[in-house]
Amino acid sequence: MVRRFRKRICGLVFLKRFIYLISPNKVDQSFYVSLDRVLSFKNVKFFQIRLKNVSQKKLLNISKKIKKITTKHKVKLIVNDYFILTSKIKANGCHMGQHDGSFKIARKILKGKILGITCHNSKTLANNAVANKADYIAFGSFFKSRLKPNSKKANLNILKWAKKNIKKPVVVIGGINNINYKKLLNNGAKYIALSSFIWDNPKLKPEQAIKKFK
Repeated sequence: MVRRFRKRICGLVFLKRFIYLISPNKVDQSFYVSLDRVLSFKNVKFFQIRLKNVSQKKLLNISKKIKKITTKHKVKLIVNDYFILTSKIKANGCHMGQHDGSFKIARKILKGKILGITCHNSKTLANNAVANKADYIAFGSFFKSRLKPNSKKANLNILKWAKKNIKKPVVVIGGINNINYKKLLNNGAKYIALSSFIWDNPKLKPEQAIKKFK
């Protein structure tokens, strides 16, 4: 009896999905194998395709390959910027920055799908995102980030405010690693966005890096 109970508790710990994983800047053939291994650890809730300076045709092909892997592991697929592409590949949703187009138009097109909006460190932007029926809001950058070195900075006060005033899940982004992530979760974040620590870690392979987050 005791052994069975312990296994069950262990399983619950491993199955908690609180990571919002973002793709590396470049995708090659080896990436798909790495992604499959990373998602098999079962702590990733969302995977966002974020590829800049890639043709729409190539992005569509890459997205279809990734979707097969995310579907296999029951991870929700999010497309960065391109809400039209979201519908084409039947992704679960789209993430938009403040300069990526009209949130109202995106919301109409993405009926029944997830819409996430970047809000930096702004209460006003967060309230606007809620008004535009965003499904989650993203704050950051909380720490120095290799993905976005010149991004606007955020602090813990915005998380504490959102916890009291915003009835939407909060994603935090920017320089998050296995040392600082718990502080963000303890202050109201529901999901932590990771990229560089997983894909560009000089000491750990992606499948090893993801295991640092439990």
